[in-house]
Amino acid sequence: MFHRAAAGLLLAGLMSSTALARDVVVHAGALLDGVSPTPLKQVSILIHDDRVTGVQPGFVSPAGAEVVDLSSETVMPGFIDCHVHISARLPSKANATEYALTHNDIDRAFDAAVFTRAMLQQGFTSARDVGGGDETVSVRDAIADGKIPGPRLWVSLEPLGPTAGHGDAKSGLDQGLEHPGWANGIVDTPEQARIRVREHKRRGANLIKMMPSGGIASTGDDPRQQLMTDEEMKTVVDTAHSLGMKVAAHIYPAGAIEAAVRAGVDSVEHGSFATADTFALMKAHGTYLVPTLTVFETFYVAARDQPELLTPGTAPKELANDQLPKRNLPLAIKSGVKIALGSDIGEGDHAQEFTLMIANGMAPADALFAGTRNAADLIGASDRIGSVQPGRFADLVAVKGDPLSDPSQFEKVDFVMKGGTVYRRNGAPTAAGAGE
Repeated sequence: MFHRAAAGLLLAGLMSSTALARDVVVHAGALLDGVSPTPLKQVSILIHDDRVTGVQPGFVSPAGAEVVDLSSETVMPGFIDCHVHISARLPSKANATEYALTHNDIDRAFDAAVFTRAMLQQGFTSARDVGGGDETVSVRDAIADGKIPGPRLWVSLEPLGPTAGHGDAKSGLDQGLEHPGWANGIVDTPEQARIRVREHKRRGANLIKMMPSGGIASTGDDPRQQLMTDEEMKTVVDTAHSLGMKVAAHIYPAGAIEAAVRAGVDSVEHGSFATADTFALMKAHGTYLVPTLTVFETFYVAARDQPELLTPGTAPKELANDQLPKRNLPLAIKSGVKIALGSDIGEGDHAQEFTLMIANGMAPADALFAGTRNAADLIGASDRIGSVQPGRFADLVAVKGDPLSDPSQFEKVDFVMKGGTVYRRNGAPTAAGAGE
């Protein structure tokens, strides 16, 4: 009796699995596949369930397959943003200090649910959150479980840095104020660095972010100073790598960047004051640059027009430093350093990063690679995302024009598919995209 029951359950499971199988073919007028800079004309993208199974010339319609007609559009891999903060409000929308002190992780999770849904509608099917709390793990898992729409996420939890550094939440506040979460990223010794990395792994982090230098949107620290010791950085990197996690490093000054690169970081976030020698060292080590031009543009405008909304004392730092990354990007491009797209925002237009990179010297095809192929490589998921090839997730974005000749198309996404599910069609959210 037991064996018959087990066999019946197995058969039912197989029948259910077969019933759920789904074949789709996408007819693409042009395909920028994330592999070649040259578009493929009039091709069919074959999809089974959530994966691409092939790309064929011409418009084919296999028996039983659902046909998605994008024959007059340009199709690309789903976009990838390697530097987001999924619950971060735009600086023009909220007073930074007031918001931080009057909202908790649950509030931030609800904000993140709204912002990640918008991010997916902009064409971003994957992203790295580099600097949040436990809410980022919960939102990541809720998206993965299909509870809310959004890009698949890799998260780092709180950035690691020293007391009085860029990530110290107590800076600029009444020192009598305390919060149990404010110490989660504080690193003042190599041994503390080792423990913090292990704690973050235990709490669900996919990668580690550290802040070896001062920052701009924080009170009291200097963005031109290295604040973590070389030994602390090396311990963070070695411990993270031993646990299978990559390390993203928020850094501005050239000397600190070079120390972090020698320590083995996987990416330099911002890199505003890097020199030709810095970029040459990064290239030699295979270290990625994530320029984050969007956040500098956004905060520069806020510092100019609404300085009272920013963290106390930071508007002058924004005005003095926020235009430098745009002027420095051509130097990075010329060096040949690997570049991945990152906006450093949560709320707002993530596709603006394409526009800014192109406006400041990057070829449109290279900008697309930065936000697809390169970003997937930096994350460590090139076998799953970043290109339209057999075995990859069926993550597709389509626009009505040619983004290589008209870069404004990157901000005019008409169609979004993530893992074989359509979240945007004809320029509007589908039921899945609306979270219904």
